[in-house]
Amino acid sequence: MNILKGRIKIIDGYIIGKYLGTFIYTLTLFVVIIVIFDLSEKLDDFLGNNLTLWQVISLYYAGSIPFYVNMLSPLINFIAVIFFTAKMADQTEIVPILSGGVSFNRFLQPYLISAFIIFAANLGSNLYILPYTNQLKTTFENTYVKKNDPSSKLNIHMKLDDNTYIYIESFENKSKSGYKFMLDNFKGDVLVKKLVAENIKWDSLKRSWKITNYTVRHINGLKESFENGLTKTKDTILDMSPNDFSAYENVYETLTNRELVDKIEKEKTRGTGIRNDLLFEQYKRWLQPLSAFVLTLIGVALSSRKVRGGVGLPLGVGIILSFAYIVLNQFAKMFSIKGGIPPLLAVLVPTIFFGLLGYYLLRKAPK
Repeated sequence: MNILKGRIKIIDGYIIGKYLGTFIYTLTLFVVIIVIFDLSEKLDDFLGNNLTLWQVISLYYAGSIPFYVNMLSPLINFIAVIFFTAKMADQTEIVPILSGGVSFNRFLQPYLISAFIIFAANLGSNLYILPYTNQLKTTFENTYVKKNDPSSKLNIHMKLDDNTYIYIESFENKSKSGYKFMLDNFKGDVLVKKLVAENIKWDSLKRSWKITNYTVRHINGLKESFENGLTKTKDTILDMSPNDFSAYENVYETLTNRELVDKIEKEKTRGTGIRNDLLFEQYKRWLQPLSAFVLTLIGVALSSRKVRGGVGLPLGVGIILSFAYIVLNQFAKMFSIKGGIPPLLAVLVPTIFFGLLGYYLLRKAPK
C-alpha cells in the first residue's frame, strides 16, 4: 500500500509538471508570435510618432502582453492538456496507471490541482493586475494608434443624483474637456439653480472640474439672483469623471474593481444605458477563470484514450472546441450588451455548456 501511495505521488508530480510546463511553454510561444505580428502591424504608428523602443515596451507592451496572456489562457490551457495527455495515451502510459489500482477520479486529481493553480493565477490577474495594465494599453492605443478615431462624445444627458441633471454638447476625451455645459438642480419638481458654462475641463491634480465663462441663476420662488462669471474660472466638485463620457469602448477594462462597483451603483441613478456592459465586465473577471476546470476535464476526457493517428486527432478536436469556446464567449457578450440577456447568464452560458459537455465526455472516457 505504501509503495502504491509513493508511486501515485510520483505520478501526480509527473502530471502536474507536464501540465504546467506544457502550458507555460505553449503560452509563451503563442504570445511571442502575437507580439511579432502586432509589432509588424503597428510599426508605422510607432515610427510615425517618433517613439523610442523603451516607450513602446514600457507604455504599450507592458500592458498588452498581460492582455494577450489572459486572452489566450483558456485556449492554451485546453491545448496543453490535450497535447501531453494524448502523448501519454499514445505511449501507453495511462493504461498501466489505471490498471495498477488507480481510479479514474484519482487520476484526475493532479489535473485539477494544476487547473486550480491556473484558475487562481487568472483570477488574481483579472482582479488586481489587468485593470492597471489595460490602462497602459488603452491609453497608448487611443493616443498613438487610434488617434484618427472619433474621440469626442456628443449631446450627453446625465442624472448625477435625484436632484441634479447635467448636459454637455460635446466632450473631447483626449483633452478631458467639454463644450457648452449646463447643470440643473431641482428641489422636488422645482428648479432652484441653473448653471451654464462655455467650457468645462477636468483637473487631474485637484480631482475637480474647472468651468469657464459661466453664469449661475439661483431661484427661490419669485426671487432670483444672478452670478456672472463670463470672464472667470471656477473650480467645482461634481459626482462625475471623464470616464463617464468616454467615446472609447475599451474604457471599462481599465476600471479597478472598486471603480467598477461604484460605477455600477451610480448607473442605477444615471441610467445612461451602459449598466449591462459594466455588469458583464464585473462578472467576467470573477467567473471566466472557471474555464480552467471545465476545459481541463474536457481535455482529459478527449485525449486519455489511445487512438489511431496518435496525438493529431485529439489535438485537432481540441483546437476546434477551444475556438468554439472563444466564439461562444463573444456571442454571449454581444447578446448581453445588445440583446438584453442578463449579464450573469451571458457570462455563465459558455462555462455551463462546456461543463455539461465535459461531464458527458468524462462518463464516456475509458476507466
